[in-house]
Amino acid sequence: MSRGETAAVPEADGLAGQVVLDVSRPLRVTHLTPASRRLTLAVVSIGWLRGQAPEALAALRERYLTPAETEQAASLRAPRRRHEWLAGRLALKHAVSAHGRRHWDSAREPRAVEVRTVVGGIQAGRPVVDAPVEVGLTHSGDFALAVCGPHAIGVDLEHDRPMPPTLARVLDLECDPRAPSPHARRLAAMPAALRWTCKEAVLKYYGFGLRVDAREVALTGWLPDGRFTWRPGGGLLRHAPTAETRRPTGWAGAVHGHHLALVGR
Repeated sequence: MSRGETAAVPEADGLAGQVVLDVSRPLRVTHLTPASRRLTLAVVSIGWLRGQAPEALAALRERYLTPAETEQAASLRAPRRRHEWLAGRLALKHAVSAHGRRHWDSAREPRAVEVRTVVGGIQAGRPVVDAPVEVGLTHSGDFALAVCGPHAIGVDLEHDRPMPPTLARVLDLECDPRAPSPHARRLAAMPAALRWTCKEAVLKYYGFGLRVDAREVALTGWLPDGRFTWRPGGGLLRHAPTAETRRPTGWAGAVHGHHLALVGR
């Protein structure tokens, strides 16, 4: 492969300047800075995959998928799902391969990286790989975005579009534009879709996704550099007791017409 008043959406602690979403570009891999995070991000264009002939897609599957992955790909009937699934696998494999070359002096090729998902339980569907890294994956519209690193990661990407009115009202109930904290007031002016993206990224960090109610993540503030703060509800703590004392850092901002949130240590 080659809406009302809103706060200015920051470049998410510099992340926005490092993430490129270009539908005409099949693949882009980035080692995120600062280097202390040791995170590698890969973006695959689903839009580019949609434009490929069946023979070209078959060649990509042959080149990059393991036999088990090839069998799973063949079981997917809906074209949209096939493209999203393949893009996600390609993004994960390239992120892990590039991360290994950067941090472990590994020459492992993307095809050799096997991607599986957790089967059963509250983490069912969470992607895992046969490498000493944690991974996160998200799809939105024309893009699949994968991140890998040494610790748990939660990532969510959403196209910038109006939220359903009912959901927007629920999200707005958590925010007080008259709050004494300037960070809480900024949160009240944050676009509703970006607040939703932050919640999903937190839940993905724990591997739960929306199997845990998004209301169990209460956003409490949004800093000018893109960092956001949050607190766990009782329902989340039942599944992840350490969330009370060891909350990961979150970053959120705008990226090329999308909202991006990343949660990790």
